Amino acid sequence: MTKWLNYYSKKRITQQWLQLSLLGETDAKSVLEIGPALGGVTAMLVNADYIVTTLDILPKDFKYPETPHIQQDLLTLDPSQIESNDAIICCETLEHIDWDKVPNILRKFHQSGAQHLIISVPYMGFQCTFDFYFNRFAFKNNFSMKKFCNFKEFNREPKGGHQWEIGYKNYTVEAWEEILRSSGWSIKIRDFTEKTRSIFHLLESNNNS
Repeated sequence: MTKWLNYYSKKRITQQWLQLSLLGETDAKSVLEIGPALGGVTAMLVNADYIVTTLDILPKDFKYPETPHIQQDLLTLDPSQIESNDAIICCETLEHIDWDKVPNILRKFHQSGAQHLIISVPYMGFQCTFDFYFNRFAFKNNFSMKKFCNFKEFNREPKGGHQWEIGYKNYTVEAWEEILRSSGWSIKIRDFTEKTRSIFHLLESNNNS
């Protein structure tokens, strides 16, 4: 339980909710979820009546729900391995892969025939969030600001960690969205999560146009 609650923290849970909210903007019925972690989003998808398959470089780390799982490195993925999915969800995953290798992965997602892609990566551009709550028993507040990252080089983490984050020098939103478009996707919705500082996109295959 401690492991699960630490991962799906109060701050982070908005990310999982937004994945389903964006998926609800599509007519998808079958979903490939990449990087399912401890199965929180998987369970929500299954209980929302989606047909779900998960994919990760590691074995599945949860017993239920009993969804099919593909153990596969995205760098060596063949599009034929992930055919027959209406949508792909790939959140907080691609930043662990070298920037120059990401476009090929996005093209493979497109070549699989999926009509929609929901994607998120860390966002460290200028931003500010402030929450304030009180009643006669409790008082809570939270303030966060990120600035000047656009002038800084990103310090790559050891292999397996973050190799880049949007908002740092040379990793602009514009550059990221150009990669998404050039990989065969059209941007339908751009959104952000405040406390976890991520940029989300709901993408549609250009084959729909």
